[in-house]
Amino acid sequence: MPDDNVHYEHIRGKSMPNGISITDQLNPHEWSNEETAAYEAAIEAVNGAVGAYSAVIAAEEAKATPDESVIDAAQAAQHRLAREREGLRSSDREQISAARAHYAALARKVMAGLT
Repeated sequence: MPDDNVHYEHIRGKSMPNGISITDQLNPHEWSNEETAAYEAAIEAVNGAVGAYSAVIAAEEAKATPDESVIDAAQAAQHRLAREREGLRSSDREQISAARAHYAALARKVMAGLT
């Protein structure tokens, strides 16, 4: 039972004692249109790579005798990419630029392996 003297504010499943919002702890960040577009493009590049691994999984599952190690490796790559996507910081222009190039190239490489 929670202490009746402690009040909680629920935000996206997170609670902070005494009604303090977790968003109060975030530093303000002004996004330019360019930064917003670059960040969204980086996220889409990661999503494209995740999708490429989904295609690998689907192609393998469609085989008469799927190789479970191929499926497992593709799923592990998807999980890794999800963690990497969470690590992207909109304020880090170099990281965003590198991510856009890297993940777009990765998606092309993975898809090329399907043909």
